[in-house]
Amino acid sequence: VGIQYLETIRRFIADGKRCKRTLHVSFVPDEEIGGRDGMGRLVKSDEFKKLNVGCAFDESRASPTEVFNLAHAERTLWHMKIHCPGTPGHGSLLHDNTAAERVHYIINKFMAFRKEEKTKLESNKDLIIGDVTTVNVTMMSGGVQMNVLPPEFVLAVDCRIAVDRDLEEFLAMIQGWCKEAGDGTRVEFMVKDDYTPPTALNETNKWWITLKKAFDDLGLKVKAQSTPGATDSRYLRRLGIPAFGFSPMNNTPVLLHANDEFLNEKTFLRGIEIYYDIIQAVANL
Repeated sequence: VGIQYLETIRRFIADGKRCKRTLHVSFVPDEEIGGRDGMGRLVKSDEFKKLNVGCAFDESRASPTEVFNLAHAERTLWHMKIHCPGTPGHGSLLHDNTAAERVHYIINKFMAFRKEEKTKLESNKDLIIGDVTTVNVTMMSGGVQMNVLPPEFVLAVDCRIAVDRDLEEFLAMIQGWCKEAGDGTRVEFMVKDDYTPPTALNETNKWWITLKKAFDDLGLKVKAQSTPGATDSRYLRRLGIPAFGFSPMNNTPVLLHANDEFLNEKTFLRGIEIYYDIIQAVANL
């Protein structure tokens, strides 16, 4: 996508195109690990404020069909550690209130919730993964040797919270599980993003009206969605800047971070042509 942006601008220059608005292209670090030291810091800087950004484009997902994906919202990212303390002791005994028992309780709660969300997704063909809340236990640490009960196990949990889920209620639910698991069981947040309001796709948003007309003029089929992962767009949306996640990659399998991820040459080149039209439309608003 970044290369397509640059090639589009190169063609603007070669064709002598002049837009009413200035085009800024940003390449910032650490988006894959949260973007806090990249876009997160950039949007707080005086340099960014001086740019007077009115609208932004960002990445979206590939689409295996003719329809293009347009991301106008995204889930809230929480990375947490659940500390599960318990009675330490010798492995030959049956102590009460062990760390493993509390881990078992917490994991069961998360897995039951996960199953509910998975069922919701599978039972409604109109939903995509970005419309539901995902929770996954990704790491577990603890223990010193085989015959000793540890004083604590720690679970790492990745949560992507759907746009329509109340964050305070979600937090209260997890804290309630910790209380039920036993004294000392607690949540430690490694990442706790705030709610990000979606970019409006209606007549109140002049940027969307202009972009939609450009899509229609090109005869493109576009489907709005919440992006499954976290993108740098959230830092812009929190400032009230409309941000559209759009990658012109239809008829392309979704292979995010997979082996042999690819983009067909013709799709890539057509994407530049699409950007050539839609960026001009928005930049001349």
